[in-house]
Amino acid sequence: MKHPDVVILGAGAAGLMCALTAGYQGRRVLVLDHANKAGKKILMSGGGRCNFTNLATSPANFFSENPRFCISALKRYRPEHFVELVERHSLEYVEKAAGQLFCAHSAKELLRTLLTECDWAGVEIRLKTAVESIEPQGEGMRLQTSAGRIDTGAVVIATGGLSIPTLGASGFGYEIARRFGLRVTETRPALVPFTLTSGWKTRAADLAGVSCEVAVRCRGREYREPMLLTHRGLSGPAMLQISSHWQPGDEIEIDLLPGFDIRGCLIEARRATPKRRLSTLLSEHLPKRLAQALIEWHGDDGPLAERSNANLEGWAGRLGRLRIKPAGTEGWRTAEVTLGGVDTRRISSQSFAVDNVPQLRFIGEVLDVTGELGGYNFQWAWASGVACGLTV
Repeated sequence: MKHPDVVILGAGAAGLMCALTAGYQGRRVLVLDHANKAGKKILMSGGGRCNFTNLATSPANFFSENPRFCISALKRYRPEHFVELVERHSLEYVEKAAGQLFCAHSAKELLRTLLTECDWAGVEIRLKTAVESIEPQGEGMRLQTSAGRIDTGAVVIATGGLSIPTLGASGFGYEIARRFGLRVTETRPALVPFTLTSGWKTRAADLAGVSCEVAVRCRGREYREPMLLTHRGLSGPAMLQISSHWQPGDEIEIDLLPGFDIRGCLIEARRATPKRRLSTLLSEHLPKRLAQALIEWHGDDGPLAERSNANLEGWAGRLGRLRIKPAGTEGWRTAEVTLGGVDTRRISSQSFAVDNVPQLRFIGEVLDVTGELGGYNFQWAWASGVACGLTV
């Protein structure tokens, strides 16, 4: 393909979706990627089964300095549209949590579906190809690559963010944006586990592998999801979700028994079973290792009958308002997505074209649009890819 109509940089979720959509519109599409394999992030996400959408997707599930930007694309390409695509290919999927759809067997099947669609649409995918420069050329664009010069009508940047650099993530998309005068908002790791200071880190390490449902709060946001203690700190969906709101120096507040009137439960247990030890009571509601650790940390395991109201109030606070100040996060190495990115204020929410360079477009994670955990970021990749592919 010597003179493609469209060159897409990035063979990930957004790039492949844009490519097949544009190809079906009759466009000659070339996808370039410096990696040796397409869709690496698709393959590793969701434990290798890829949480490819969420049926409850709405603009409220996304963060951005320009929160209205995502509305148009998400309305035009909804989760049921992507479900229809995978069903046409007989890809089996399961709903693991409310609205969260995963491949039943392997994300390889999902990637195979996208690559098959690209093939049917006449898309050429060229891997192991680095882009050295991009310059306007009249109403088109000229690229210098490791495979030579390419002249094209339009370039779509679908290079993703900075998360998981071992898969090839880089800031190349941001460099292109800045080169064309676009602002890049502050970027930081999101949907990422927390690390802890020495005392709490030791406690967490001793409980590595323990998981329980909690409600976690920070900066006015709350998520009720499972928490997982690890050798490095705190992980699991609850911690990944709240990490998108946490700032260095913030405390997080954890309710270990969400939905319980903890104080009332303790007082009633003292009345009904005064000889019962607190550790026994806690083990009925929490993982046994965690219940025992809480008792050991506070050296307090007498019978309920010997406990004053003040003592029970103290335990209600420890269980329902456990405050921890994380040392930080695990960073880009394990972050699922990038918070922040290319400022969308100079990008069309209809076509994803840059306002004064219409032959240049940005889609997917490289933009300042970040979803919560649960398939929302993939739905953004599909929706932004389709919106761009229909108009490029």
